[in-house]
Amino acid sequence: MSENRERAGRADDTVRGMDLLDTDACYRALQSRDARFDGRLFVGVTSTGIYCRPVCPARTPKKENCTFHASAAAAQEEGFRPCLRCRPETAPDLASWRGTSNTVSRALALIAEGALDGGEAGVDALAERLGVGDRQLRRLFKQHLGATPVAVAQTRRVLFAKQLIQETRMPLSQVALASGFGSIRRFNETFQALYQRAPGALRRKSMSEEPADAGVTLRLRYRPPYDWAAMLAYLSARAIEGVERVHGTSYLRTVSQDGAVGTVEVSHEPGRNNLVVCIRFARVQSLPAIVARVRRVFDVGADIEAIGEHLSKDPFLAGLVAQRPGLRAPGAWDGFELAVRAILGQQVTVVAARGLAGRLVALCSEAPVEGLPTGLTRVFPSPERMARADLGALGMPSARKAALKAMAEAALADPLLFQPFGTVEEGIARLRSIRGVGEWTAQYIALRALRETDAFPASDVALLRSAATDEGARPTPEALLRRAEPWRPWRAYAAQHLWAADPGPRPRLPEVRHG
Repeated sequence: MSENRERAGRADDTVRGMDLLDTDACYRALQSRDARFDGRLFVGVTSTGIYCRPVCPARTPKKENCTFHASAAAAQEEGFRPCLRCRPETAPDLASWRGTSNTVSRALALIAEGALDGGEAGVDALAERLGVGDRQLRRLFKQHLGATPVAVAQTRRVLFAKQLIQETRMPLSQVALASGFGSIRRFNETFQALYQRAPGALRRKSMSEEPADAGVTLRLRYRPPYDWAAMLAYLSARAIEGVERVHGTSYLRTVSQDGAVGTVEVSHEPGRNNLVVCIRFARVQSLPAIVARVRRVFDVGADIEAIGEHLSKDPFLAGLVAQRPGLRAPGAWDGFELAVRAILGQQVTVVAARGLAGRLVALCSEAPVEGLPTGLTRVFPSPERMARADLGALGMPSARKAALKAMAEAALADPLLFQPFGTVEEGIARLRSIRGVGEWTAQYIALRALRETDAFPASDVALLRSAATDEGARPTPEALLRRAEPWRPWRAYAAQHLWAADPGPRPRLPEVRHG
């Protein structure tokens, strides 16, 4: 054991954050089978033609038979097929390269939501949305992931299908549809070529039958630690009546996707470092997009250890990180929904904003949906319905009602409004051009909905309170921005730690807490 830890320690210094994988360091990581490297590299074994996770229980292959890859897609592009023992599809989907390429991070988020379902033809459009040339995008993918954007999309599709086969009782025809294959024939051919067997042969024979209404249950692996209690507390404090609820140690909400309505329930499996996701949704083609949303809300892809290590270089933040080592930055289920929440939260408390959101949903959403779990009755209203609604009954200042209307109209005019586009600064400027959206609101939307890891709403009063000196003197927003400069590219996580440490307003000085 001590030998393994020593090997892992030497490897960790070299593997973390590197673009070109060092063979010696990677082999030491493989020998140690240390879970810290799971999701950060994949091992191709030339003697078997199989690629594995570094935690694979199989006997460690000889060094001369190993090749190392930054992603599963890179291994598959080299002709290796996935291991059936360690199941690469269950590896943590880490984002440890975000610090060196935010463009790749954004691109992967869009690919997960189907941006390249059209194949190679979609790369140009994806590059344009990201504000880079298509050649530069391919170069960045090769540099950071060792594979092209299309290869990454194809590998995600295959591995998602493999997970559905092994973890659910979905008919194989539905698995093919859910994972984006154009035909059953193409689905069968791909699995025969990659796994050298038919898809049905990969299904676990011992899996028990699920009730018809049980939905699809999947497990999403994360890199520990994970502060589940903090995540639930965040979601519970903001849960909109009828749309979402926290029940015990689980989070439930309604889902409106592609014209259909269903529900999703997320719980925690701490002993196995998994989130358990139960999706009840009739349209199986929507499953990848729904899973991508769950990953975004629960920040599954964060390499939280690497982020904490970076932030801990600041003596002040080091204490906060030590108190909450698994604190995540919660994302948004839907960009428009989050933008509306942000506007409702301007100059009011979290409790007040939650109440306003509940009244808005009751006013603007369609009739209550029947047959949903207890406490869930409605879906969040679409931009179309909000743009047509009379918001007078909300009892809000006219400027804020106008901002809600402007946001709905902007979302209708630009369906890609809440997806990464260009640089962080360009995204902020685009949001600020909407009536009623100031710097704080734009930064908050960028942090939660666009998943910009460097977004930082420096004017937030809770952040200013938490960053006060021992004598109680608060910095100005400008001073806080200067202080936060060394926290890049993880200022969003620094903000989350500051919000978690907020002492709250002093007596007789009621103020706003937006975190």
